[in-house]
Amino acid sequence: MSGSPARYDFDPMTVSDLPLMRRWLESPHVQQWWGEPEPELGYIRDMIEGRDTTRPFIFSVDGEPAGYIQYWFIGDHQNETWIADHPWLAELPSDAVGVDLTIGEEDLLSRGIGSTVLRAFTEWLVADGHRTIIIDPDPANGRAVRAYEKAGYRAIPRLFGRTGDTLIMQYDINETHRRQ
Repeated sequence: MSGSPARYDFDPMTVSDLPLMRRWLESPHVQQWWGEPEPELGYIRDMIEGRDTTRPFIFSVDGEPAGYIQYWFIGDHQNETWIADHPWLAELPSDAVGVDLTIGEEDLLSRGIGSTVLRAFTEWLVADGHRTIIIDPDPANGRAVRAYEKAGYRAIPRLFGRTGDTLIMQYDINETHRRQ
């Protein structure tokens, strides 16, 4: 990247993006946190084809595909099945959204892209009217946790130790907009 600011774009995923997503999901740096590619691709296909309300996107940096980002609706997961495995879902407002992302290209890791992309995507969600936005990394993924903190997310103290293998972080809209 040159000295000028990078351009970040978010394009809704289509079926034609699935081969690229498969390549990313098969990469060790993604698979470590996302799991087996086939089930994940099935979930994403369901999103693309409207069987799941989650909204998937490919994000690009200066016009080049660089990773995946999605947002999902907490209220759609506040049901008996999901709450049985993730009781913390019941403690969030039903109009909240959750975000997940991964940098697909390994050579783009540790360059500040994750936090910048997350911040831009979150600001887009805020502009769209969302006020409670969470992200739920594995606490062992220190690189992700640091990036999310840099993007304005903070761990939710009341949920510490009650969320299994995830760290529930919320975008602090008040703190972020006070600094601007």
